Amino acid sequence: MTPVELSRTVLHAVRRAVEDGELSVTVPERVVVTEPGAGGCGDFATNVALQLARPAGQPPLRVAEVLRSRLAGADGVRDVVVTGPGFLNISLDSAADLVTGLVREIRERGAAYGHGDALAGQVVVLRVPYEVRAEVVADAVVRIVATQGGRAVVEHGEPVDLRPVPAPEDPAPLGPDASRWALLHPAPHDRPRITADHLVQRESNPLFRVRYAHARIRSLSRNAARLGFTAEPGPLGTQPADPAVSHPASALSTPGAQGIAPHPLLTPLADHPRILLAAATHRAPDRLARHLVGVADAVLPFLPCVLPRGEEKPSAAHRARLALAEAAGTVLAGGLSLLGIDAPEHL
Repeated sequence: MTPVELSRTVLHAVRRAVEDGELSVTVPERVVVTEPGAGGCGDFATNVALQLARPAGQPPLRVAEVLRSRLAGADGVRDVVVTGPGFLNISLDSAADLVTGLVREIRERGAAYGHGDALAGQVVVLRVPYEVRAEVVADAVVRIVATQGGRAVVEHGEPVDLRPVPAPEDPAPLGPDASRWALLHPAPHDRPRITADHLVQRESNPLFRVRYAHARIRSLSRNAARLGFTAEPGPLGTQPADPAVSHPASALSTPGAQGIAPHPLLTPLADHPRILLAAATHRAPDRLARHLVGVADAVLPFLPCVLPRGEEKPSAAHRARLALAEAAGTVLAGGLSLLGIDAPEHL
């Protein structure tokens, strides 16, 4: 079960509770599931019971118990635990299956992964000043709003409703990609840095990490083809720890109290649809830019474990790891495209 499917399962539980008369609320359009927070457990958590408690006129714990009883028997759900004031913590049948399902979804949807219809039929008017950062932000917002089925229109003049802090100087000398990143990566209320730091090819440069991660993934795909195998979603398997890798390959699947621990890439990849929606509704391409940095930072330590080493022969686990890496590459390429930035094949 993918995070999107789990979100639909929770929404179905809410709908059933309303239909059975246990909750008197308007069924929300969507339910957000995230990684459990402090004090939580399981694979995913949702605060939907807390959101529905006031309109339902019931305590959050009561709403949580109503939903827990319906979720506990759902396909793919192993256990549901209520924690804190009413958080639903959901354990799935297999975290390994969760990764496989997510990778399959990303491969099927490609660049459209994370796109939805939450803003379908809506026209978003962006009134911006004649200023380079405002123009670049508006251009990115137009693309991001379109991913959610909406249409954004850019206008100039007062009253302005999209006015990020202007750039202190002309970013054009940085080149098209680095200048856009310099203007889009900071939050709107932060003054962007127009410095050569955006051009250096080292780990301290977030743009370099994002583009380097994408280029490395494309290189892995080419090298795998030379070795005679392609990507195929499935169990990732385990590898002995490599002291040269900051995150050991044994973290691919680590036995724990809940069974198999989710892969570190699961959360940022599963979060991509939510980030796109938030960036669209809040007119905030900086959220997408920072999300891409998170995806890159999660995938880079994993890449040395993708291809066979030494005399190792390609196996199903190698094909699965390549599929996971390529899924991350799809998200990185799609996100950079929405920001108007090139995703290089070579770097």
